Amino acid sequence: MTGFKLTTLLALSASALTLAACGSSEVASPGEGDFGGGTGGGGGGVTPPAPGTPAADCPTGFANVGVVAAGTLRACQLPTTITGNLTVPLRAGTIYSISGRTEVGNDRGADPAAPVAGTQQGILTIEAGVRLYGSGGSDYLLVNRGSQIFAEGTATNPIIFTSRANVEGTTTENSQGQWGGVVIAGRAPTAVCPVGVTAPNIACVGQVEGTSANYGGNNPTDNSGRLRYVQIRYSGFEISPNNELQALTLAGVGSGTVIDHVQAYNSSDDGIEIFGGTVNLSHIVINGADDDGLDTDTGWRGGAQFGIITQRATAVTNGSRGFEWSAAPSGTAFYAQPKVSNWTIVGRNAAVAADALLTLNTGTQPTIINSVITNPSTSAAACLDIDDAQTVTNAPVFRSVFFACNRPYENDSNVNAVATEAVFINATNVGNTATGVSSMTAPAGATLTAQSLAFINGANETAVTPANAPAIYSFFTAVTYVGAVRNAADTWYQGWTCGLQAANAAAPSLTC
Repeated sequence: MTGFKLTTLLALSASALTLAACGSSEVASPGEGDFGGGTGGGGGGVTPPAPGTPAADCPTGFANVGVVAAGTLRACQLPTTITGNLTVPLRAGTIYSISGRTEVGNDRGADPAAPVAGTQQGILTIEAGVRLYGSGGSDYLLVNRGSQIFAEGTATNPIIFTSRANVEGTTTENSQGQWGGVVIAGRAPTAVCPVGVTAPNIACVGQVEGTSANYGGNNPTDNSGRLRYVQIRYSGFEISPNNELQALTLAGVGSGTVIDHVQAYNSSDDGIEIFGGTVNLSHIVINGADDDGLDTDTGWRGGAQFGIITQRATAVTNGSRGFEWSAAPSGTAFYAQPKVSNWTIVGRNAAVAADALLTLNTGTQPTIINSVITNPSTSAAACLDIDDAQTVTNAPVFRSVFFACNRPYENDSNVNAVATEAVFINATNVGNTATGVSSMTAPAGATLTAQSLAFINGANETAVTPANAPAIYSFFTAVTYVGAVRNAADTWYQGWTCGLQAANAAAPSLTC
């Protein structure tokens, strides 16, 4: 598949409205006052260019760095550091460049009541339909502690973060790792503590993987803004071994932050990685990640409902899973407590045996309910691997979970398959099924590869009685089904995502 096709660019140019700049009306984090002033933005009063031609200039606050996409789009570069209010407006003939480490605000420290002296806040607002790109692995967007991002697209006009190669039309369905990604750092609790300090504590802070940015604090309700109807394409980059950027990194992000209808497409590392914090997510699509779909570390204690993960047909890395959940350091009393409901995970056709779709390790206390985990019949990977004895002691919760893998349980050297099965089907974990047979089928003409999903429940999945989700975690909503979608008529994933096989030809997904 290609990048932004010329027809898409023409449609954008023809339909885009020039909107005046205005910062978000959100109030800054408690104790930090109003932002005031700012660098502005917007393109009020500018006459839109003819379809297929670049804008003549850039909005106030952005650098004009030439044209891209065969000369059809004006490239306007975001400032290296954004302080005050900056709006990225939807303008005809315009696309926005992220060059190098692009920061929203300075790191204001762990305590909102005592921000670091000499630092400034930032609020970045991105309008629906805006496209932004990075050109290389060192290009990424970082929202620092004490600042906020409001990137709110719509179901028909999502915000797209992508690579320059994609803009130029040279990406394929196997492209990945072409720019950094999006990082949000907040002040919510983490498990990374100094010697002698027990979490949660304001002294428990960490450094975001792939950056030198700090995250963490002791504000569970910290608000880093909102991401809604957002795509992040072709991102992820290895800074050094075991030190990578993902499509979306959420580090110490609090429950006041909204992450809703977000897609990670073809990340070279994880789709989404969460380090500590209490953020909740809903309506997530992760397709084509080279490593894990949803990876968690350092004590995440939030939840996620309604999610689709489909793995790449093949992967460059080893150890790729649907979920890989851990707390760090191992043995910490501040367990990770990830909670998910209504996810469908489809594994790759070929996978090494150790790549279990669910891998729970290093002191995790997970809750997984109303979800479907399935592999093609040719896959060697198990559905579940409990990789840590402490996780067994923490009594993982599984309710109304359907496994369809040749090997339901991994015979791990730490916790063998018999012990793993005993956890999955114990007296309190009810409604669970482990079988080698799934009745889900791929859409017509599609196969179980990275970019086409069998995520519509068949009779075997439909037969599972769902658990009462809000009774288990208040963020969850009540459902009458297991898995990410109710049936073929439930199309929350369509219209704003790309590279995802639609359930019917009448509602195709966007081209990536």
